[in-house]
Amino acid sequence: MILQPVGDHVIVKPLENEKVTNSGIIIPETVEKERSERGEIIAVGPGKLLKSGARQSMEVAVGDKVIFKKYAPDEVELDGVTYLVIRADEIMAIIK
Repeated sequence: MILQPVGDHVIVKPLENEKVTNSGIIIPETVEKERSERGEIIAVGPGKLLKSGARQSMEVAVGDKVIFKKYAPDEVELDGVTYLVIRADEIMAIIK
């Protein structure tokens, strides 16, 4: 089965939380219980439909690693894998 987002939605595969930061700081286990706020985009919708009938272009693309608002995504499970569905305007940054 394939997930194809509609409108300005994107499908994101959550990235695992790091246990040790680059500077060597150890992150406590309690952080792992919370949903990651980072992910990799695996599918992008066509863009928001404007009143004029045109589509707003998407600022993100498949393969981008992004940071999104903590409570923005909806979880869906497909073939035992959890994905997140997020509106494009809930994405705060692209990780380069």
